[in-house]
Amino acid sequence: MPGTVYFSGADWLVADCTIDLVLATETLEHIADPDAFLAKVRRVLRNDGRLILMVPFSARWHYVPYDYWRFTPSALRMLLERNGFSDIVVLARGDELTVACAKVMGLILPFLLPQREGLSLLRRLFGMTLAPLLVTATLIGQGSMRRQGGDDCLGYTVFARSS
Repeated sequence: MPGTVYFSGADWLVADCTIDLVLATETLEHIADPDAFLAKVRRVLRNDGRLILMVPFSARWHYVPYDYWRFTPSALRMLLERNGFSDIVVLARGDELTVACAKVMGLILPFLLPQREGLSLLRRLFGMTLAPLLVTATLIGQGSMRRQGGDDCLGYTVFARSS
């Protein structure tokens, strides 16, 4: 997309105070030094620039071994405030019901989509018997996302401004 700069790696080849919006989805948990990352975000944002940050909370360990953190709302606020952000809003994505449905789905999907060879046909046939439960968990989980988020959630969406 024109005007979009994608970040990959340690060096940000972006001039100070030149970016209006930084979007970081499901990345902060993979960064060994979140303060250094947020300092870079703050450096490139214009005054009053915006940050949209999404992080998982109740999620499996992924991209082993590069999955370092699960952030609480208080940790997110602390990190952002000490790196020069204000007007911080932290919104939970989902609640306990959403998390429970995601866990049920995570248990059933390997039967329908086995990753290993061998008994894959038997696994899939067993998975087919669980398909109605998968569909039910999916529908309930999606519906629960419309409710106000809870203390146990899938993750957080954060909105903040550079000060």
